[in-house]
Amino acid sequence: MENAIQHNGPLNQAQMSVLRLLGQMKTVGEVEELRQVILDFYARKIDDGMEQLWKSGEWNDDKIDQILNTDFHAQKQHCYATV
Repeated sequence: MENAIQHNGPLNQAQMSVLRLLGQMKTVGEVEELRQVILDFYARKIDDGMEQLWKSGEWNDDKIDQILNTDFHAQKQHCYATV
């Protein structure tokens, strides 16, 4: 896994649970399969969240067009994803 995320502080209960699962795995293939399951889980959460935003009207075609037509470089605004 190329991208390491720096973590400061003790691991929480959920993180410890995943580490215990990793400890039971025998091959890199098993780890990659679990990684894909976790990625699919978060993809579903994102889809569900976007569906709620569309249903509520907080997200719509006008907002998408506004984003697509905004020159963020000209405004010197940058988006930085944090994990």
